[in-house]
Amino acid sequence: MELIPGNSLVTATPEEGRKLALELALHSIYAIQPDENVLRAGRDVYTTDPEELISSSHVVAIEFATIAAANNYWR
Repeated sequence: MELIPGNSLVTATPEEGRKLALELALHSIYAIQPDENVLRAGRDVYTTDPEELISSSHVVAIEFATIAAANNYWR
């Protein structure tokens, strides 16, 4: 499983960085829980619980912050 696509956090734009952050978060989830049936079983809980959604957003935000730093904040 490739956890960092292309083995690089460098992106041309912040938009590409945000997309990469989402992709990295998804890859992490699948790496932690590779059983798709287990993932799907929990989907009803985390997709309707505001606290779970905020937690998910936080993970993406951390990934994006890391990517932004790797890209010198696109300066």
